[in-house]
Amino acid sequence: MTTASVPFASPAARDGAPYATVPQRYDAILLAGFGGPEGQDDVIPFLRNVTRGRGIPDERLEEVAHHYRHFGGVSPINAQNRALKAALEAEIARRGLDLPVYWGNRNWAPYLSEAVQEAADDGRTRLLAVATSAYSSYSSCRQYREDFARALDETALGSVVEIDKVRQFFDHPGFVEAFVDGLVDAIRGFLADRLRVRVLFATHSIPVDDARRSGPRDLDLGPGGAYEAQHRAVAAAVMERAAAIVPEAADVPWELVYQSRSGPASQPWLEPDICDRIAELPAEGVEAVAIVPVGFLSDHMEVMWDLDEEALQAAADAGLRAVRTPTPGADPRFVAGVVDLVEERMAATPREERPAATPLGPWFDVCRPGCCENVRAGFRPAAAGIAP
Repeated sequence: MTTASVPFASPAARDGAPYATVPQRYDAILLAGFGGPEGQDDVIPFLRNVTRGRGIPDERLEEVAHHYRHFGGVSPINAQNRALKAALEAEIARRGLDLPVYWGNRNWAPYLSEAVQEAADDGRTRLLAVATSAYSSYSSCRQYREDFARALDETALGSVVEIDKVRQFFDHPGFVEAFVDGLVDAIRGFLADRLRVRVLFATHSIPVDDARRSGPRDLDLGPGGAYEAQHRAVAAAVMERAAAIVPEAADVPWELVYQSRSGPASQPWLEPDICDRIAELPAEGVEAVAIVPVGFLSDHMEVMWDLDEEALQAAADAGLRAVRTPTPGADPRFVAGVVDLVEERMAATPREERPAATPLGPWFDVCRPGCCENVRAGFRPAAAGIAP
């Protein structure tokens, strides 16, 4: 482990500057996923990994397991990450870059430690990581960075392998634009039927205390921290792009809602809950809802269960027409955008020349001190950011 201010960093990132200013060669891309079970026997062991350190008994985990068991015990997320990996490899090859993609997960095979070890065995020791999460918070950014450090510790490669991470890509045009087509189709369809429409931008709820601490601690982005501010900014950007295609969309109201809450009732989480909000909409004259999963990269379990099952059922119960629009997945615009981010970092593109679809970006290359603190666990060792 380096003694500089940014642990495990490449030479271009060791000084902790917020944006890289020196071009940097990388040996490979590290695609970091959440992971998911591949069969019924994997479900409880996977959930034990997700909740490690919290002491949650198996009988409580089984309450969540039924979501996975409904789909045969198989999470769609691994297949989606395989598809994303293949798409990234094809785009990287098209651009003539010598950058193999190694894929590892936080909570299920293939694990990050296995990916890091494989890369090192192949002589690829300077890695640029891409986490499959676009926004700033403990679970969507810092925890990945902690997992990089843990993988280096588990493999004893901390003095050999360096890991940087591309900036949070919540407002990169490739990510934002991948949501637009589905929303345009939904709005067009509802307006053609003369329905009063509401757009609900959905993302994963997190504890309010974690939301407040999301992003750098010296940025005041409101009570929901960077996590809420980034989502609101992206939702506004998606609506603006939709209105450029369908001018009537400029008059369609939208709001940010949350889903997938899992904490105790005594702990405040970000609200409103999407199903609660849907139940209220008929009294406001709403006849149709377009649900945009703006917080999610692909159609994993929280999308397929919490939105496609629970939210759409809530809409049916409320007598509303409803459509859930697509996630970016392996959309060519998103895939190209990720490789753009890789090339941006390799070239140390000046901040003012980097694309960003909201006033909040472009976000930082190197996470700032105290960024995205976990209130319950404090600061664990993490790569790709300045140590607190």
